[in-house]
Amino acid sequence: MLPINDKIKKLIEGNAIALSTIGEDGNPHCIAVAFVKVVSGDQLLITDNYMVTTPENLKKNKNVAIAFWNKGWEDNCIGYELKGEADYFTEGKWHEKARRIPENDGEPCKGAILVTLNNIKRLA
Repeated sequence: MLPINDKIKKLIEGNAIALSTIGEDGNPHCIAVAFVKVVSGDQLLITDNYMVTTPENLKKNKNVAIAFWNKGWEDNCIGYELKGEADYFTEGKWHEKARRIPENDGEPCKGAILVTLNNIKRLA
């Protein structure tokens, strides 16, 4: 179901998402992320403003899963699970692009996570 279509892009950029990484112990670690930007048909850019565990996990295992649903899901549930690999940047093109996202104005923007997707699955 790649690439990301306009409907999925609107859901990604308009809602909080759940971002899951894998810890060194093999257990999942899941956080909420508020501002995500679609940068291509199969790539998302996520800003690290306050993350602690997620960047450490990505150094050891690039695999990630993302889940999100539309607002008003109680009446008309539309959700997706995205899977892929993530690279973490503290400088360079992707870090600068994350710093320029308007929602990051005044935030620390410690790093940028570029997720390259390999699977999109409709959940509901």
